[in-house]
Amino acid sequence: MEQKYRNIHLGKAACGLDLGDGSERAEYVNQDYILWKLKRPHRCVNIMYTLYPHDEQWPQRISEACKDMEIHFQWDYPYDDYFPYGADGQPFEQMKDIRRHGQDVLLTLTVDCGLSDDELRAVARDLRPFGRMRIRINHECTGDWFTHNKRYSFEEIGQFFVRFDRIIKEEAPNVQTILCAGFLKDDGSEMEQEKALIDAYKAADIWSADRYLALHYGWPYDVAEAGGGKYTATSVDYTFEAYKKTAAHLTKLCGKKPMTTAEFNVDGDVTGAAMQGEAVKRFAWKVRDEKADWFQGISMYQFRDRGRLGLEQEDPNNKAVGIEQPLMKDYQEVLEDPYFNPVMTEGEQVQFPAVMRWGGSEDADGIAVPVTFEKQPDFCEITFEDETGIMLHVNGRWFYKAPRTKTIDLMPAFWEKPVAAGETVTVSIFAPPADGVNPQTDREDWATNYYAELKSAPTFRIRYEVPGKVM
Repeated sequence: MEQKYRNIHLGKAACGLDLGDGSERAEYVNQDYILWKLKRPHRCVNIMYTLYPHDEQWPQRISEACKDMEIHFQWDYPYDDYFPYGADGQPFEQMKDIRRHGQDVLLTLTVDCGLSDDELRAVARDLRPFGRMRIRINHECTGDWFTHNKRYSFEEIGQFFVRFDRIIKEEAPNVQTILCAGFLKDDGSEMEQEKALIDAYKAADIWSADRYLALHYGWPYDVAEAGGGKYTATSVDYTFEAYKKTAAHLTKLCGKKPMTTAEFNVDGDVTGAAMQGEAVKRFAWKVRDEKADWFQGISMYQFRDRGRLGLEQEDPNNKAVGIEQPLMKDYQEVLEDPYFNPVMTEGEQVQFPAVMRWGGSEDADGIAVPVTFEKQPDFCEITFEDETGIMLHVNGRWFYKAPRTKTIDLMPAFWEKPVAAGETVTVSIFAPPADGVNPQTDREDWATNYYAELKSAPTFRIRYEVPGKVM
């Protein structure tokens, strides 16, 4: 029986889910592993870098350059202890990895406010081939711990954001800027540092503020204990209302823009493992149940962590190994909730060769085919003849096919969610950039849209009997 392929559009979730991957507290984990563990891609993956090229230690990671320095707080170093921007081909290889796996890049960059326009233009041009990415510039800028706050006034930080935002819009208009600042004061009078940052709020494409329901901010230089250590804990309701009131106040000042949290979690150092996941879910369900359309993104900080702020904890014996935390299963419930998943809409029938468009994790056009199963299969594979990078959605699970890979085993989609006899499952196929970048072409939209042609339909191998049995 001939299978009928149709167009399918991948659109926005009501609230997107982002994921932090690497920081001063952890190393980057490749997206193949993360996709296998979490079963779906995120809207954005947040990677954290620093740029202080005129400092004498640059481009070394500052904790390595100053390894003999006496440190009592994570941010006591001359500049922030993120991986240096531009060193060893990073973050560009990581950005390619993120985009190949159907996700947008969220680059958090702490950057010297004294850099020249030409230096900032070079950064903006670096980002142009990476599609509809986001850059969070000098985050948490109403605080006092990052290098930008130690070297520059709040007014200077705000002016720098406006200058960098203007350059990005000139050189890489495909990139959205995020201002990550503070909250509306409890008395409702004004934002933290409102006067200093008002122009930055107006310039930014997206507003953000970081607030953890619980955080051991003294890590790793003290221990969070009852009556000791540097830590905080706040309620779900208070945190949600803080975001809600902040978004409403900024909307009155600047017009409506998306509000997100670019770092969010509950620190297991403070709450223990059992309460950690339960509190994360309660916050997510509050966003969902309130239908908070002003709130457009939650970013889980982070996938793997040396402390207790990760879905996995880094093995102290081997940093390449992650130890799954109870939070992982709780977060999986959030990942599977329809409110936090992109919407797929089928369209007209297509013929091959078929062209697919990738505009980003919230805007892509692919192809889909319904597959009817006689019963639960013993084997289910899909084979492509084209050397194209592919993301597949099957029975609630996502798979990645690298360009030179031909066959993907789809059976993991049926292990935890078996199909009934006669059940039809839609196999959805999308083509994010095969190399992770948008090649420059004569198309006017090359920086925002990537196109891939699938010359022939994939073939399925579905079997309901095994070739041999062990008696």
